[in-house]
Amino acid sequence: MENRIDAIYARQSVDRKDSISIESQIEFCKYELRGGNFKDYKDKGFSGKNTDRPRFQELMADIKRGLIRRVVVYKLDRISRSILDFATMMELFQQYNVEFVSSTEKFDTSTPMGRAMLNICIVFAQLERETIQKRVTDAYYSRCQRGFHMSGAAPYGFKLEPTTIQGIRTKMMIPDPDTANIARLMFEMYAEPSTSFGDIARYFAQEGILVYDKELRRGFISQMLRNPIYAQADLELYEFFKGQGAVVVNEAADFAGTNGCYLYQGRDVQERKNKDLKNQILVLAPSEGIVPAAPCCAQGRSSRATSAPASRGLPPAGPSLRVRDERTAPLHSLFPA
Repeated sequence: MENRIDAIYARQSVDRKDSISIESQIEFCKYELRGGNFKDYKDKGFSGKNTDRPRFQELMADIKRGLIRRVVVYKLDRISRSILDFATMMELFQQYNVEFVSSTEKFDTSTPMGRAMLNICIVFAQLERETIQKRVTDAYYSRCQRGFHMSGAAPYGFKLEPTTIQGIRTKMMIPDPDTANIARLMFEMYAEPSTSFGDIARYFAQEGILVYDKELRRGFISQMLRNPIYAQADLELYEFFKGQGAVVVNEAADFAGTNGCYLYQGRDVQERKNKDLKNQILVLAPSEGIVPAAPCCAQGRSSRATSAPASRGLPPAGPSLRVRDERTAPLHSLFPA
């Protein structure tokens, strides 16, 4: 006696006006079933480019347990947009004698022609996914090169403020009055040739200065001091990044020692931007930097002494930190040569 049930699978990667909702997909599929018991599997917020979807995996497990007789979807690309994943899924369906039905695309999976048509459709589904992916990537890099802030929290010492660039609403960095002086202090301390990241971290701990309500760590210092958003980018900074093989979007004349810079991961570049600057993208930001860039490209500062900062008379810290704006760390020396 047949005691297996039907399964309805629905997926929606993003909630948009031009995409059909999961609820609507299920209604279409229920009409295809015309009554009878079924179980629905709903993956909301998951892409069809792979099978890393919790409810999809649950469906596959139920098939292997012999619980499913037929799988119904609203459209083929709801269950898969990958040729390889789809072929693997169909092999599993055939192994467990599971029928596959698309409520808007009529396929007979019991015939070679029907299976061939399914494969053709999944090829176009994958093509559509890759086309959309390329379009999104193109838009991302287009916005990068125009100086847009590309999501994420503001770096330490800054906060985000809404603005409009070329008629498009976005956000820009402005100094955070509560933390900008602390960020400047890190640059000033690192300007001392014998000061290491460890020295700065120990000094902050001794003075009770917290960053994001935590004790300062060397890794955070290293990452922050390499971020060109802090620098008032001048011609020397331009030449340094050019010399390291970075893709500098703006002309040299634009580097007037005022604005900070965004450093974006280069297109098709595998090496992380804080490891290798070659082919990474540097573009002037609409916001001003908060520390002057160095007048020359200092090198060979990777070896630092570890003596206590207090012994060198470093500036005192407290609620009302005052640091010298005219003398800050040579930002060029912080990037890998």
